[in-house]
Amino acid sequence: MRALRCSASLLSEDHAVWLIPVPRKGGRSPRVVVIGVGNPTAGDDAIGREVARSVAARAPAGVWVLEHSGEATSLMEAWKGADAVVLIDAVVSGAAAGTIHRIDAHAQRVPASLFCFSTHAFGVAEAVELARALGELPGAFLLYGIETERFAAGATVTPAVRSAADEVVRRVLGEIEQRFGV
Repeated sequence: MRALRCSASLLSEDHAVWLIPVPRKGGRSPRVVVIGVGNPTAGDDAIGREVARSVAARAPAGVWVLEHSGEATSLMEAWKGADAVVLIDAVVSGAAAGTIHRIDAHAQRVPASLFCFSTHAFGVAEAVELARALGELPGAFLLYGIETERFAAGATVTPAVRSAADEVVRRVLGEIEQRFGV
């Protein structure tokens, strides 16, 4: 699958790359959007994007998949109008590397301390909570955080994190089919 960049009017090319190209202008917003967040050149921080690529390769029609930097306002634009969002990112809570966290944003607030390694002052947790406050949070919103250990520039993803990513791909595809009926 060839990755296509979003148009500048939709999302800044500095922040997002659509993996499943579907035009939005004049068309219906996607039913399900999967967003993999991270820095592709910073070790374990790349894992959200890697999960997105794996999901894109197997996602059914009607699911849009996006790699994203994590910049909050661009994230909010990416999920605007979606019925459901599944967002995957690297997290640090002190748990063992490879631990998988699943958060239903409608059942609980997103802890900023879990998603705190954004290069932006305003990241994933803040974007979700702002969307909630504005009444713009999609009807279903799940976050998967994969506990990481290494963020060094140029580093590769560690084995524990890569193994967890395979499980998150399986879970995300299951959620898409079972919970969202796509």
